[in-house]
Amino acid sequence: MRCSTEIVVGRQGELRMIYDESFDLQQLGHVHIERGSHVEPTMNGQWTADLSPVGGPVLGTFALRSEAIEAEIEWLHCHWLFTGSDSPP
Repeated sequence: MRCSTEIVVGRQGELRMIYDESFDLQQLGHVHIERGSHVEPTMNGQWTADLSPVGGPVLGTFALRSEAIEAEIEWLHCHWLFTGSDSPP
């Protein structure tokens, strides 16, 4: 699990981050939050992380929801946060 918030500043001054509640974004000005994935249960009680909102894969299945969320965050960090686009590199 990540223990810090990374904020990437784009060329036009836009900010990009994997949202968590450790930092009050309202302090930075106008906030626009978009969903990066859907962590959902399967029919048999497992969990998946669907990263299609940012052009990514469906990860899983995982026994625990927390495992799916951890995989989701890791994928977003490695494939989305620093790319500056809504599709994988």
